[in-house]
This record gives sequence, structure tokens and C-alpha cells, in this order.
Amino acid sequence: MCGIAGIMTADGSAPDADVLTALQSALQHRGPDGMGQYLGEGIGLAHARLAIIDLETGDQPIQAPDGATLIANAEIYNYVELRQALDEEGDAVAWQTRSDCEPALHLYRRHGIDFAEQLRGMYAIAIHDPTAGQLILARDPFGIKPVYYVEGDFGFAFASEPSALISAGLRAGKLNDRPLNELLQMQFTTGRGCIFDGIYRVLPGETLVIAQGRIVDRRRRDALTLHPPRAMDEAAALAELERALLNSVEVHQRSDVPYGMFLSGGIDSSALLTLMARLNEQPVQAFTAGFSGTKAHDERAQAQAVARHLGAEHHEINFDEGDFWTLLPEVAARLDDPAADYAVLPTYKLAARAKEAGLKVVLSGEGGDELFAGYGRYRDAQRPWWVGGPRTMRRTGRFDRLGVLRQPSDTWRDGIRGAESTLGAGELSRVQLAQAIDCAAWLPNDLLIKLDRCLMAHGVEGRTPFLDREVADFAFRLPDELKLKDGRGKYLLRRWLANANPVAKPFGRKQGFTVPVAEWIRNRGAELGPLVAAQPGIEAIARPDQVAALYQKGGKRQGFAAWTLLFYALWHRRHILGAPPQGDVFETLATAV
Repeated sequence: MCGIAGIMTADGSAPDADVLTALQSALQHRGPDGMGQYLGEGIGLAHARLAIIDLETGDQPIQAPDGATLIANAEIYNYVELRQALDEEGDAVAWQTRSDCEPALHLYRRHGIDFAEQLRGMYAIAIHDPTAGQLILARDPFGIKPVYYVEGDFGFAFASEPSALISAGLRAGKLNDRPLNELLQMQFTTGRGCIFDGIYRVLPGETLVIAQGRIVDRRRRDALTLHPPRAMDEAAALAELERALLNSVEVHQRSDVPYGMFLSGGIDSSALLTLMARLNEQPVQAFTAGFSGTKAHDERAQAQAVARHLGAEHHEINFDEGDFWTLLPEVAARLDDPAADYAVLPTYKLAARAKEAGLKVVLSGEGGDELFAGYGRYRDAQRPWWVGGPRTMRRTGRFDRLGVLRQPSDTWRDGIRGAESTLGAGELSRVQLAQAIDCAAWLPNDLLIKLDRCLMAHGVEGRTPFLDREVADFAFRLPDELKLKDGRGKYLLRRWLANANPVAKPFGRKQGFTVPVAEWIRNRGAELGPLVAAQPGIEAIARPDQVAALYQKGGKRQGFAAWTLLFYALWHRRHILGAPPQGDVFETLATAV
């Protein structure tokens, strides 16, 4: 996995070399194993490499004989099959590397801008075609790998992280109000425009064509096959589920460096470890976080039982209140595209431990809840109206009726409302509609941003076998009754796991993964409240007296609101005011900007 960046000028002049180097330097944490640049007429590309496959010859940029040049932040899991197919398709390719990314370059040369339709994996890919005078920018359909861009009189520029575009001077770090309202009320932002004014996301599944520094074409491929459920009995579904998951986990393990996995003790990660144990001769390294001395449910004992049964090498990581106060400023600084999701905290520490253990790749269970219907809101969607369903998703915000925000906005649901309108026009079941909305909004802009930034901060690549096109095509079109049954979500996945690994107890009561941030904040609320209330970013959006009072209250909603304001205060200091963290939460907030 890597960092990519580039500039295409509007007038064909050479890009500023200092700006290109600044972009590359800002992404070096994503690619500590090598740096490469390409300069052509009116174009400059920069790459920071995290070497995973083809450690010896896989440096980028990769250039074809006709001058077409690729840089990629990608893992293409079907690269072996693509190489064989390209050689059999016509004239054999003069391969320059053993890299998983090089097939994308030759697919473009043979099939044009629809090349990404044949890719199975996660990717943000840039290809410069000097013959056509165009730059191609493509992102995977689930949005696992990020890429952002700016346009201006100078032309077009892109990077793996928006902070790189800001640090290179291509855009000022100025807030965009609509995404800010989303962040406060939902903990994540949606759509093309990110929280920085004038910086945009390439949408999941989107391919852009840029010529003379301007976007001239857009195409988009959906992550999900948006058709209604297909008829399938349970026995057939179980057999197809095993085939799809086993194949996905197998190709997601393609790597020339050591790999492991994150094990929560829940259904999704237990299923992954069960399959990994089948496929590996050596013990799989599994990492689990827990929260000793708190009221939060701790799944380490269950995870340990699963790991022991499967012969895995289990690493337990305790995340305590001291970690919370110490790591939060650093984590907020890493999340330039912010997601106020408290799960960023243990994820960040787990990634650090995986790196210490010598791993550069970890598999993770993101996407299992969305594809197999694990959330309670999917059960709500299935219920008739007279017993409380279906409900509008995310119908209330975190700050509704708390009296904390100066000017509460009613636009914070616009992104979700747009997804509801677009996706609701088809023939999806109500459960499918809820799943599709989550896959379009919540998954790429919260869970996958969290995984990308937390792991790449430590030079570790995160892989998500559930977010595979073959698994997704199968799971999304399952009959609703194989997703939700007897008041439980993920029925089919539970049934498969009960057969494959009963030690995982898939039909046991699910406790959920909760980080006790509200408990920790409440412990020091009297000290913390005035500090948060005095922050410039908080004063601009909230009433300081109400903010300070919020930290003295003990309700669940108040706790979530207090966490969101604390995260935002630290994020704003770093990314808007330009003040780096200064010690722990209290030291950072007390330092003058």
C-alpha cells in the first residue's frame, strides 16, 4: 500500500518541482520503503511505496513502452489471473515487474478507461497517457483506498490524503460548513466534497479523465449489484458462502511479507480467522484489544478461546484510560478527513502492535455487518410500521435537543437523504435499501477512512476480505430471511460459523464493540469541559457555557456529544489552526495556538 500524488497543469507547462516534492513528502508515512517520481509534458506524478508484493522490482512509477505511466495505492488480488489472461489475449506483455499493480497499466492500454472493471481489489490508481494527452484517476467501488483532488487556474492536482494538498500549498485548510454539520451530528461526512473547502473526493467506484488540467469525463461502477434478493435455500446458500469467503480470504493473503489479522471475538473476525487457519500451515498472528477496569464489554476472553482452538498466536492489547488521554491528540492529527468514531483509538494501537510484531499486512472484518445485515437498523427496516418499523436511517443527530450548538443546521442529513432517494428508486427490499445506504455513505467515509489512516500511520496495510466483489454480489442478494432471523442479524454467517467453528459461539448474545470514552471523559469532566469550551473551533460552533456543562452530565447522548466535541476540538487545532499535538489531551488543549 502506498501514497500517490500528482499535478497536471492547464497550459502544459512543467509542474512546480517543489510542489510535487512537497506532496510526496507529506505522504511518506504511507510509503516508507521507496520514493519515485515521473515528469512528462504538463504532468508530474509522485509515489511513496509500502512494499508488499514484488519487493525487488516493484518500484513505481511503472512505464510502458508507449510512455503510458502508472502509480497506484493498490492491492490487486487477481493479478496472477490478470497476467495470465493478458498474455493469452494477444501479444505477450513485456512485463517489467512482478507487481500486482502492473496489470492495471496494460489493461488500460488494451481496453481504455474501463480498465478498472476487471480489477479485483482495493485501489486508487493514476495513469498518464501521453498519446491521448490525458490523466486517468480510478478508485475501487467500495472506497477502501482514498484519493482527493483540487482544481484551479493552475490545473488539477490529486493526493491520497487532503492534508498533502494543503501542506503543498494547493489549497488552504478552510472549513466546508455542510460536511462539518454532518461530522457533528453523524460522526462522519458524505459525498464528493470533504470537510475542507475546495478539496474533493474521487467517489467510490469512480474513474475520472483529466485533460489540460480539467475533468472531461466521469464514469462510475457500483460496489453492489443493485437487484432484489434472489431465491435460494439455506443449504445452497451455505455452500456458496463457504466457497466465496474461502476464495476471498485466500487471495487476500497474497503477499510477499508477513501478515496477520485483527480479532475482535465477534462473528466477522472469527469467521476470517477460521478460514485463515485452514489456509495457513503456520499459526496466524491475531490481535485483540480490550478495556480493563471499565464497564465496557471486553471480548478478549472469547477471542482467546477462538484463537486457541484454531492454533493462532494471540496478542492481547489493553487500551486503558491513560492510552485515551495520551493517544487521542495523535490520532486526531492523523485523521485529516475526520471520522469521530471512537473505534479509531484501539485500531490505532492495534496497528502499532502489529507493526512491532513485524507485520506489514492485517486482515480485518470491515464490511461484514453491512453485507450480511448485522446492525439493528436492518431489523428495524424489516418490521411493519405498527411495531416500530421501518424507520428513517440516522433520523436524529448527536446534538439534537441538547442546546449546545449555536446554529443547529437541518442540512446534516442531505447526504443520507440523497442516497435514500437514489437507491430507493429501484426494486430493492427494505433491508437491502438500508444496507446499500450504509455501503454508500457510512462504510467508505467512516469505517474505511478509520482503517486506512490508523494503519497507514504505522506503515501497515489493512485488507478487508468481506469487501470483495464476489462476496458482495452473493451476500447482498441473499433472501432477507437468510440475513435476519429470530431477531438476529447475519443469520447465514452465524449458521456457517456454527458449523465451521462452534467455539466462536455465533448464536450467543452479541455484546457489541464499545470503547468506554464517555466513562473516561466523565471521570475528568470538570477539568476537561472548560478546556474544550475555550477552544477556537468549539467557540465558533457551540455555546461555551453549555459545552462546559455537558461534561458534567452522565447521560449516554451527552457522553457521545462530549466525545464528538473533544475529537473535533483536537482535530480543528491540528488541521485548521495548524497546531501540532503538544503532549496529552490536557497539555494540547491548554497550549495557546
